Amino acid sequence: MPGRGPQTFKKRQKEQQRRERQQEKMEKRLRRKAEAAANAANPHSGGSDAGAATVGPPAAESDDEALTGEARQAGHGA
Repeated sequence: MPGRGPQTFKKRQKEQQRRERQQEKMEKRLRRKAEAAANAANPHSGGSDAGAATVGPPAAESDDEALTGEARQAGHGA
């Protein structure tokens, strides 16, 4: 069976990296959700400093998401 070639290898590598990033994002979301549920169940256990890290506007998960959001806003007005 012949080799797949360098282009296919690069595509498979990128796809694997994309899957890993998605998995990391899902783990972060689940962790934040669990923390939020724990804080809602017992709001005095964490103290005032515990919520300080999550206060503020949500940041884009990746550069790609930030770029697509900016592109959408720029294209919307045109």
